[in-house]
Amino acid sequence: MNSLKNHVTLIGSIGTPTEITKFQNGNKVARFNLATDNDYRANNGKIKSNTEWHRIFAWGNMAQFLELYAEKGKKVAIHGRLVTRTYLNQTGKKCCVTEVELRHIIGL
Repeated sequence: MNSLKNHVTLIGSIGTPTEITKFQNGNKVARFNLATDNDYRANNGKIKSNTEWHRIFAWGNMAQFLELYAEKGKKVAIHGRLVTRTYLNQTGKKCCVTEVELRHIIGL
């Protein structure tokens, strides 16, 4: 039996200040956006760049680390897993978002 795994690795720049949410039980979650660039050749032959944005979050010790060391603009390599969740927005509309749950981060 072949088992598929949920792994994602991205290299990019931290695009937003890290937001820390602290819970009553002492746990923390850290969130930031990561920008990755993809260069491609356009139909006219010129090289173009496309930036994609990824929502990143981390719990516990990793959140603590990000609170202290993650800075907007810093180039990093991250490894984690994709997590999709649904929620109701302020108007009651059901929304779906896919984020990366951070497991490892390396400053570049």
